[in-house]
Amino acid sequence: MAEAQEENSKQEAEERKEREKWFFYRFRFRENGQEFTAKSSLNDLKRGDVVMVRGQYGLEPACISHSAPACRDAEGERRASYELARRAAHEECNRYANIPLEEASAFTTCKDLIQKHSLQMRLVRVERFFNGSKMIFYFTADKRVDFRALVKDLVQEFRTRVEMRQVGVRHETKMLGGIGTCGRELCCSAHMKKFDSVSIKMAKEQDLPLNPSKISGVCNRLLCCLTYEFETYKRERKGMPKPGKKILVDGRTLRVKRQNPLQHTLLVLDQEGEQHLLTAEEWQNCEVLKTERPPKKRKKEKKAGKEE
Repeated sequence: MAEAQEENSKQEAEERKEREKWFFYRFRFRENGQEFTAKSSLNDLKRGDVVMVRGQYGLEPACISHSAPACRDAEGERRASYELARRAAHEECNRYANIPLEEASAFTTCKDLIQKHSLQMRLVRVERFFNGSKMIFYFTADKRVDFRALVKDLVQEFRTRVEMRQVGVRHETKMLGGIGTCGRELCCSAHMKKFDSVSIKMAKEQDLPLNPSKISGVCNRLLCCLTYEFETYKRERKGMPKPGKKILVDGRTLRVKRQNPLQHTLLVLDQEGEQHLLTAEEWQNCEVLKTERPPKKRKKEKKAGKEE
């Protein structure tokens, strides 16, 4: 028994040492791109340092934004999306600094070619791989576009692989970035990795105004942040009398006008039409009264009424 405990303690100590040798940083592949977390054995990286990150297509340069907390005292392993391989060499830093200029030049060239071929598409962004092996042109369009002639001209112009990738309005906003109505950077360009489905039901559940200008984002789609608190509101509303229901509290019949799920309070109307705010202790043991519905008319009676 003692040997097993000693072995477990040794294993935990080794895991702790393994975690402590890593340092974590936030970085961006592009100046205005999305931030990611990476782990590294280097402990002296600062804001603005250019490093080489192990990516899907090999080593890619990136710029350090700031250090990230290591969470070494927490149980489990600290997660990171990428691993920093090393500092970038002087030549790599120069090539990395030229990428935005090359992408801007390619953007202008592609726009001219789109106009030349009279294509109904809107160019959003151009990405050039660090090793120069490929270029991706992102665009939006209402319909399918035959861009084969455009691709031939682009390949002839840049002498590399070319990929045309059509995106939706949400992905367009994610790439372009901007400031939301809250005054902060857009969630999609700041930290979101995928788009969840958003419905008008989420706005109703949170008692938000159903004015499109109030609940729509820069992309003219429903705000992504409507999903953040939806489950909380849905959970807190369980067990609360619904608006329109009549409840019996201390012998008084009250009609529920509004729920306040975060405060667990109810706004009710008494028989005189006066408003009252009930706390959770006051309505917790209330009796929900059944509302009597008028009897349904038979089909024959409806037909007879129409004939008359």
